Amino acid sequence: MATGAINNKRRAKRGDGWRAAAVRLLRRIGAAIVLLLLATGLALWWAARWTPDRAIYPTQGVTIDAGNGDVQWGSIKAAGADFAYVMGTDGTRGIDAQFARNMVAAREAGVQTGAIHRYSLCQLATDQAANFIRHVPRRADALPAVVWLDYDDRCPDRPTRALLLSELATFLAQIEAHMGKPSLIAPGPGFESDYKVTQGIARTIWLRRDFFEPDYGAHPWAMWQANDYVRLSGADGTVGWNVVRPEGDPR
Repeated sequence: MATGAINNKRRAKRGDGWRAAAVRLLRRIGAAIVLLLLATGLALWWAARWTPDRAIYPTQGVTIDAGNGDVQWGSIKAAGADFAYVMGTDGTRGIDAQFARNMVAAREAGVQTGAIHRYSLCQLATDQAANFIRHVPRRADALPAVVWLDYDDRCPDRPTRALLLSELATFLAQIEAHMGKPSLIAPGPGFESDYKVTQGIARTIWLRRDFFEPDYGAHPWAMWQANDYVRLSGADGTVGWNVVRPEGDPR
């Protein structure tokens, strides 16, 4: 009986030891999760507020669309936006629901504005140009229009590079005749990798890369969307934050 009691005590100690080890492991896992959540929260907080150094890039602005709701442009200007590019038209029929309001309200707040057209690979250039011309008025004080070039899940077409460049040249010629000034082209990195638009279309380029300067164009960018996660008082959700390359910058 003494031997049995000793064995029982040993088994009990082993059980207590296993439970204690499990508790310690769970505590460590819990602490690691808390630290991970804190680090994630800090990263999101930082991302929502980071903009490039204004001493290096004095001219900075925002990209705005209908997802930002009824934008309070006085607050946007107070946050340091010198200019704004507003999402305007999309393909042959699309028009951003807040485009007209944003353009008027931004100008009234003293923020210079320009329009963006989201180019579709599935629709004819002339029809897209007609949509742009119908909705974007010609103004001498407007910033050059921007052609946003990216893939869209709604459009499965992938034309040849030669066809894309030909159609894009047609589109640009028509909207530039309307606006009275050259446009910018803004290809995303994947789109540019496939089509090398900046090699085939001689226009000022706007490139996109969060937190780090983009290097995927055929020649230096004139504008950089540096952070697509900025949160500002006066706009719902996140806005794109952009900088203009200073004149004489050799990079």
